[in-house]
Amino acid sequence: MQLIARADEVALGHDTVKQALPIRNIDQMDPFLLLHHFNKDIEPGGPGLDVAPHPHRGFEPITFLFDGAIHHRDSRGNEGFLNGGDVQWMTAGMGIVHSEAAQKPWLENGGKMNLIQLWVNLPKKDKMIQPRYQDIKADSIPVVEKEGLTARVVAGTWEGVTGPAETRTPVVAVEGRMQKGHKLELPVDTTHNAVLYLMDGFLQFNDKHQAGGGFVAIFRQDGNSIQIEALQDSHFLLLTGEPLNEPVSSYGPFVMNTQTEIMEAIRDYQMGKMGMLTY
Repeated sequence: MQLIARADEVALGHDTVKQALPIRNIDQMDPFLLLHHFNKDIEPGGPGLDVAPHPHRGFEPITFLFDGAIHHRDSRGNEGFLNGGDVQWMTAGMGIVHSEAAQKPWLENGGKMNLIQLWVNLPKKDKMIQPRYQDIKADSIPVVEKEGLTARVVAGTWEGVTGPAETRTPVVAVEGRMQKGHKLELPVDTTHNAVLYLMDGFLQFNDKHQAGGGFVAIFRQDGNSIQIEALQDSHFLLLTGEPLNEPVSSYGPFVMNTQTEIMEAIRDYQMGKMGMLTY
């Protein structure tokens, strides 16, 4: 285990999110660049989640929606709706402008909005590919049941089950809910880095390290499994990925390999080459 720490509280528009990556002296856990957790009870009529149009280039922004309802729009004329349990796996590639907001009918009644946004880096060869969306509905995500654990496999192959998300590099994404009093080992590819973010509950790792809700545990190619014990009913997201081992240059919503490419991304966005989206 490289690190176990409480996620930072950072501002995002008029709200705050828990930031599990980057954290402390870890800028990224290759290939994972950023992990934000938004969890808030929204009053009827709002305000709710409302992220204004913004660009992305060079990576994959992924939204795991656990509770709530989101309306998505982008500069290529795409529009989508996510509901609790759904996942949106977006490949920004050469660039796109998009916005996300709570669905208006849902906002009228309010409720819990609970989601994670994850950024996964793209390899150099894929940074300028055409943008792509995978809208993954909850009922298409396979479930693994074992030893007090109910796990949804979103991406990659885990415990012999393959998730529906198509990834550009080897990545595993598993949402787990574990009952108090159970202990088990989560399999991890030995070539992968791993991140476990605990949304709620209390876990013990390897019989000694403990973490509560809002904590992140980071493992850098630490073996073929992670041992966990649920000291409370717990809800977590397990991410593992093969590192790209490529240089990373980033600025805001752009992640490339060189500073020159970042300057090109800024210029292309300013010139409208990523499209336009009215708010």
